[in-house]
Amino acid sequence: MADLLVEQPREITISKTFPAKPKLKPKAKTPSKTPESKYWSSFKSHQISNLISSIPSIDFSPISPHQFAATNSASLTLFSSQTLSPTSTISFSDVVTSCSFRCDGSLIAASDLSGLIRVFDVKTRTPLRRLKSHVRPVRFVKYPLLDKLHLVSGGDDSVVKYWDVAGESVVSDLYGHRDYARCGDCSPINGEIFVTGSYDHTVKLWDVRVDSKESVIEVNHGKPVEDVIFLPSGGMVATAGGNSLKIWDLIGGGKMLYSMESHNKTVTSICVGKESGEEALQYRILSVALDGYMKVFDYAKMKVTHSMRFPAPLMSIGFSPDCMTRVIGSSNGIIFAGRRKGKEDVGESKSGNFWALGSVEEPQRRALRPTYFRYFHRSQGEKPNEGDHLIMRPKKVKLSEHDKLLKKFRHKEALVSVLSGKNPENVVAVMEEMVARRKLLKCVVNLDEEELGLLLGFLHKHSTMPRHSGLLMGLTKKVLEMRADDIRASDALKSHIRNLKRSVEEEIRIQHSLQEIQGIISPLLRIAGRR
Repeated sequence: MADLLVEQPREITISKTFPAKPKLKPKAKTPSKTPESKYWSSFKSHQISNLISSIPSIDFSPISPHQFAATNSASLTLFSSQTLSPTSTISFSDVVTSCSFRCDGSLIAASDLSGLIRVFDVKTRTPLRRLKSHVRPVRFVKYPLLDKLHLVSGGDDSVVKYWDVAGESVVSDLYGHRDYARCGDCSPINGEIFVTGSYDHTVKLWDVRVDSKESVIEVNHGKPVEDVIFLPSGGMVATAGGNSLKIWDLIGGGKMLYSMESHNKTVTSICVGKESGEEALQYRILSVALDGYMKVFDYAKMKVTHSMRFPAPLMSIGFSPDCMTRVIGSSNGIIFAGRRKGKEDVGESKSGNFWALGSVEEPQRRALRPTYFRYFHRSQGEKPNEGDHLIMRPKKVKLSEHDKLLKKFRHKEALVSVLSGKNPENVVAVMEEMVARRKLLKCVVNLDEEELGLLLGFLHKHSTMPRHSGLLMGLTKKVLEMRADDIRASDALKSHIRNLKRSVEEEIRIQHSLQEIQGIISPLLRIAGRR
């Protein structure tokens, strides 16, 4: 019985010691980028600035390596989509307004202000055909995606023409627009169907098989139409005019599905871009405007998913079929090209010229097994195998001086030590730890005049910082209440209080100014949010 009353020795466990860290973390002011924003931001920008004037039209070749053409002044320039450098230039007698590659990429058609359409061989730049029927400037020319023998064009004479390129003759003159025909696009599912937009605010769908030569469907955009494109399904079109972009359902008889007015100035050009995500290929509408913004519109969710600002009014945009190159033409003759680095680009940058000699395979090492002599002579740099069990060596925690003093429960010395340093984060961390231990106010009472001066100097510098003000302003009030007599008796401490008072008054003045600015901006943001 006596043996049971004897207290048995207990095993003492020493808890781990961690350095003091601040608990008050400032929240991020800017939201993190979405995967879509990261994708569109991955196009590394490159400026091409040796062109003469505005770039009204850009078109990509549908055949790899997808070179692109840009019209500027009286010339048509071809660029490499890999190096973004010019490869050839075709000169005209008048200002070039539009260009379009044929579906096989071997020919390119271009129009100018004289009303002439010319067809060139892309490789040799040889002029093959001259199509002359428009009596006023031609504003757009387009090759159908599924037809190598015909062209569609429209101009300031308000006439849309369907051409037989081989015979240099007009198959159909389509009348219906009452103002300049400025843009057009061909259906991706039928080479005999196309859509045109005009400054008379109308967008017309044409079918050359109709004997009456009248438009099949007509919709009113409400503003002069600057650009129109078919969406990949072929059943919808997107139109741009004024500061709005609208989507129309052709299968539903021309019903408007959505209207987006996110630009502040006239939308000048739109195109379809593809986001090559991990799950599937997703289509987006890219729009540019005179306000210098490029915006990416997800027409499945009906919202703008990304925007980018450029330092000049934008006139045209193109996106390569392989999703690797984005090109934007501006009004001052600068092309803002962007190329996304792919796996092939990374391989070429790492291997240099070895790709010209073919792929070089690395020699495979024999598998390491316990029966091999090399297994028992592995160094620390040996990488573990997939099935190995790893035993990690615990990292030694390095404690600073104030952490060592806190570990020994010498709170006042820890506070003085950290106040002597230059890191406000550590000071706040030590104060939060002492608040948790209920020792902070007791330490403030026991500080001598010099140590109290250190504390007041720290409060003067950092008490108005937003990330620490919640703790430090409350501590400042307690210090003034508890040490009022000592402060009155010392001129040095009075100087610290005067500095602290000035910093608090300055912070209050700044907050009042910010509230006035917020009152001015809030109504503007509400108006912008409705648009």
